[in-house]
Amino acid sequence: MTGINKTPEKHLMLFSGRAHPQLASEVAEQLGTEVVPTAAYDFANGEIYVRYEESVRGCDAFVIQSHTSPINEWIMEQLLMIDALKRASAKRITVVLPFYGYARQDKKHRGREPISARLMADLFRTAGADRLMAIDLHTAQIQGFFDGPVDHLMAMPILAERVQRDYGHLNLSVVSPDAGRIKVAEDWSTRLGGCPLAFIHKTRDINRPNEVVANRVVGEIKGRVCVLVDDMIDTAGTITKAADALLEEGATSVVIAATHAILSGPAIERLTACKVDEVIVTNTLPIPDARRFDKLTVLSIAPLVSRAIREVFEDGSVTSLFDGRA
Repeated sequence: MTGINKTPEKHLMLFSGRAHPQLASEVAEQLGTEVVPTAAYDFANGEIYVRYEESVRGCDAFVIQSHTSPINEWIMEQLLMIDALKRASAKRITVVLPFYGYARQDKKHRGREPISARLMADLFRTAGADRLMAIDLHTAQIQGFFDGPVDHLMAMPILAERVQRDYGHLNLSVVSPDAGRIKVAEDWSTRLGGCPLAFIHKTRDINRPNEVVANRVVGEIKGRVCVLVDDMIDTAGTITKAADALLEEGATSVVIAATHAILSGPAIERLTACKVDEVIVTNTLPIPDARRFDKLTVLSIAPLVSRAIREVFEDGSVTSLFDGRA
């Protein structure tokens, strides 16, 4: 039987969809357990079938799935997995979202738009989820969209430790790619010993997604190594234009640090061509070998996820993982 036995009344079981099995295996190894065997396949018309190959009755279930491309398919698979657990009498179902799909659509910018991040939370609740666990949500307000406990995990300590190790001896400035993420940059600055802050003032055309119109650097960056921090890299247009602006304004060099490496479309080409020293990301999303490049460093998020799962299972404090700041 897979799982961890704490008492006769509590039994942890880890379940994984097909989106990112390598991360699930790493988490299972950290927990000292195995991923529960699951039959999952697609019907000819694209519908998804899932079935667990052992009893889940009374278990404390953790369902991990990264919302990577094809994102809608993997979201649907996770919803079906949750529904199957509920109907098979799992005691508690925690949805583990290394990357929360549709998180950027967290409010209405214009009339007649959906608030897709809220709909996602409603779908998980309706399917049978009791709790959500996510890493670096695009905005903190998404925690309020789900009617139940939400554990918002932060990858910043993992990324910052690597930056401190390799660049801490240099004159650093932490740079936010936009004014809206200054609070995140402040946390980075504190973690890196109080180095100066800067941000990129940018404008966007709301009719052209993933595209920045203009950049202007605000803050102390001349003659310094800039750590450009963000929650995700999608097409890399924003982050590479920000890096170019920093170098043009006199930064000695630029290091990019981001949690979620979506790396859509031209991202690899843009990051490879950009004159940054290193791009540091985590493995919240799968990055196939064909999408990797020399300047890319991928850190494992599995130790963080496994510790959080253990705290939830043992009714401990997830907040304690972040020195009381989560």
